[in-house]
Amino acid sequence: MVKIIGIDPGLAETGVGIIIGHGLKVSEFAYGNIQTPKTASMPERLHQIFSRIHAVLESEKPHLMIVEDIFSLKAYPKSGITLGKVVGVILVSGYKAGISVSEIPVREAKQVLTGNGNASKYQLEKAVRYQLQAETPIHPFHASDALALALIGLYRYGNNCPHYSTRKQSPEFSNIL
Repeated sequence: MVKIIGIDPGLAETGVGIIIGHGLKVSEFAYGNIQTPKTASMPERLHQIFSRIHAVLESEKPHLMIVEDIFSLKAYPKSGITLGKVVGVILVSGYKAGISVSEIPVREAKQVLTGNGNASKYQLEKAVRYQLQAETPIHPFHASDALALALIGLYRYGNNCPHYSTRKQSPEFSNIL
């Protein structure tokens, strides 16, 4: 079994999803969302994201972390810069925890799981729910996006994760957030 964490970065909300599985089969999953208040300063919000992600990485000890790659819309270039700051602290938290990190573009994750790189958040959530055989919707969408990234990590790298054969798995998930 391998444990993979997916991270959907955002300043207001960062989605976190963890799966345990082997090959194409998922045996367990957990998800959550990190929210930061708009009233807090940028450094404070980034520190909150870093601290919460780092705490999850330290408690869950995943084999691999998959992070949504940075993208920017032409109409909102400042959003891309802000997202880059968030991704930066997430990458540092993974490095600090000694976890291998891979970045995947959101369109690629959508393409793999739905067959459409332009799928809506609802379509992606539905595909993730199907893959996990979850009966109820996975909300918020940031959490289902994070689980999508973790699934891609399992499908692509699951049998070749660094420390795959040496790292011990916890018998059950802790409360991830």
